Amino acid sequence: MAVFANSEGPLEQVEERDVARSIRSHALGWWMAANLVGVWLAVLLIWPQWGDWMAPLSYGRWMPLHLNWQLYGWCALPLVGVLLKWILWLPHPQAVGHARVALAAWSMALALGGLSWLGGVTSGKLFLDWHGWARFVLPGAMTILWTVLAAHVWWGWRQRALSDRWAQAGVVAGLLAVPAVLYWVSSQKVYPAVNPDSGGATGAALLGSTLGIVAIFGSMPHGLNVRRLNERARSRSVAIFWTSWGLSMMVWLLIDRGNSSHHDGSQILGLGVLMLWVPMLVWWWRQFDWGEGARPWLHAAMVWWAILVLSGWLSFLPGISEKMKFTNGLVAHAHLAMAGLLTSVNGVILNQLDGSRPIRRGMHLWQTATAVHVLVLMVVGWLELSRPGEFFAGASWVTAGFAVRLLAGVAMTFASVQLFYEIRKS
Repeated sequence: MAVFANSEGPLEQVEERDVARSIRSHALGWWMAANLVGVWLAVLLIWPQWGDWMAPLSYGRWMPLHLNWQLYGWCALPLVGVLLKWILWLPHPQAVGHARVALAAWSMALALGGLSWLGGVTSGKLFLDWHGWARFVLPGAMTILWTVLAAHVWWGWRQRALSDRWAQAGVVAGLLAVPAVLYWVSSQKVYPAVNPDSGGATGAALLGSTLGIVAIFGSMPHGLNVRRLNERARSRSVAIFWTSWGLSMMVWLLIDRGNSSHHDGSQILGLGVLMLWVPMLVWWWRQFDWGEGARPWLHAAMVWWAILVLSGWLSFLPGISEKMKFTNGLVAHAHLAMAGLLTSVNGVILNQLDGSRPIRRGMHLWQTATAVHVLVLMVVGWLELSRPGEFFAGASWVTAGFAVRLLAGVAMTFASVQLFYEIRKS
């Protein structure tokens, strides 16, 4: 079983499980809530008149809840769990309480944000809807979390390994700017919600952001304290992975990072660097002895990662990007990344937080329903390209596609409910 790096005895291991249970409850709770909102949105796409029953809570007011609860709730809280697992100094008598306060503050911010968006208070900027009085709440929760992390770095400083001391201090120092940056970019004055000067993401932008995600995935085993299968090859494998990552970042630095077209060959080739990271990331993850509960989720993540990179590069090509980015095909790609890859990675994290209590119920249902969801949206998007008139007129094939999407969404939500129930009874 993987344990906190600072778990020294039976008491600390009990506290570790308490913290893990709190992290799982908050993360899966928001995942379930976001999925329920997603089902309601899918219903409104088929029967928009049902929205009259909940006026003025329109489709546009529910959408920020679905998107932001998925991003700042389900996608963020497992990573918060990694930070707490890595940094929390369990011998401190109030360690569990500190973790719970940080998690409660984060969840309170998401709840207040939901009230703001349902009330129509939003910046209009995708994933940066924090506006008005709600602009302060998530940066405030982040500041509370930062304070907990910084305090536990200090309290455990003398007892930790030298490498961990400075790595943790460096991460905490870097995180200090995040609340202020989030508050700043949420302003409507920083950049417009719809930028008329932008033709979309460049290859450089996509490469840079994805390499940032690769760095998080690469650091994840260390943050979770996962044992290596071959400790003797540790230095070699670390050198290979991070040298490859550094060379990829050099490619990002060399290609144009301005307002470049996706017709530019250097942008296409630069983004193609990610193809090398399909086998590289799989190889890296296979260096570690993951817990029994984490392995099925990890295998699913490997498959989704390969599909995401390949489809992402193909959809960037000239002649495809111009058409796909305005259709449900782009929605399919977003669900492939979030519901497919990131959800599977989160399943790894939540299982690895407490290997003695694996969570697997609903896993296969989620993966199957997600595949159906992505596939039907891709088909609808493809038909949308050739039959835009029929699409906007509400042809029968559109209704049929959205109905399958709704059924897949219901199945996905049921799977999340199963997983939430499983951790609550454990």
